[in-house]
Amino acid sequence: MKRRNYSSHTKRNYLNRLQHFLIWLPVAVESATAEHIKIFIDVLLDRRLSPQTINGHLIAIRSFYRYLQEEEEQKIDNPVISGLSLRLPKPLPRFLQDSEVRAFFGVISKQRDLAIFMLMLRCGLRVEEVANLTLGAVDYKRNQIMVRCGKGAKDRLVYLYDDAAEALADYLQLRQETDEPRIFLVEKGIYKGSPLSVRGIQKRAEYYSDKSGVHVSCHQLRHTMATDLLNAGADIMTIQYLLGHSRIKTTLRYARLSNRRARMDYYQSMTMVMEMKGNLTSWNVMC
Repeated sequence: MKRRNYSSHTKRNYLNRLQHFLIWLPVAVESATAEHIKIFIDVLLDRRLSPQTINGHLIAIRSFYRYLQEEEEQKIDNPVISGLSLRLPKPLPRFLQDSEVRAFFGVISKQRDLAIFMLMLRCGLRVEEVANLTLGAVDYKRNQIMVRCGKGAKDRLVYLYDDAAEALADYLQLRQETDEPRIFLVEKGIYKGSPLSVRGIQKRAEYYSDKSGVHVSCHQLRHTMATDLLNAGADIMTIQYLLGHSRIKTTLRYARLSNRRARMDYYQSMTMVMEMKGNLTSWNVMC
């Protein structure tokens, strides 16, 4: 995993899931079969784990046996055969209506929190990317941010719109002086001055959700930016780049939400069709 440059978060997840399997496995590692995997899936289902989480366990187990085969040159079969993964639902991305965005931001009391959630809404940053954002990554002259080591260890450039840039600048004026390079810090308590964690940011979102009466998650703010851009006519490839998606298929999910764009394209195209072919009503009159 280190050679493949997996993030520390991914490595912890893989090893934790593998540990659960090995503790449960009633036979030696080399004796595991597809039947054992099926039983293990049933165990995970009984624990009420989601299909996506269970598939994550299967990926970790499959990768471990592939490692044994390729790196350790063990002559064993991989028990995670094709067809065992659970079918996943394909829900549309949940974006926020304008009224929900206003309600959520209307109750935000801290300048730090306003800057955090504006970066998600306007720049499409993931919660981990906000937590890891450093002072040196912000270029105010060009109104842009260099997101380093985003998901998949990829760097990308995102742009700061005026309101997000203003919110961030206002927070930086209030931010305590410290050698800590990460921007967003804990403001009180025994951890004052320490970088705000991913879970800390998520808890702030939960707090303002309860206060506003609108369910808002960090990822929904990111979804909202993508949907708004698409509805405004932004190219799907541009949105893919700004969000840091590896596959265009992931970004295309937003096209299924963009009814306003579909409506605009329909009427523009149909007007051109009518100009070229004429109106059917006039054809009937002529006949």
